[in-house]
Amino acid sequence: MMDRWTFGLTMLVVGMGGTICTLILFSLVMSAMKKIFPYKKEEDEK
Repeated sequence: MMDRWTFGLTMLVVGMGGTICTLILFSLVMSAMKKIFPYKKEEDEK
């Protein structure tokens, strides 16, 4: 059985690691979306 400090540090590492992995995943998804749907500047039609 883990003591309080070991459990706390484990939760800290897992939480921070999960956050970093999620941010990396979102970054990859956004990069893929930019390649699929490239930005086009809208022309002003007057």
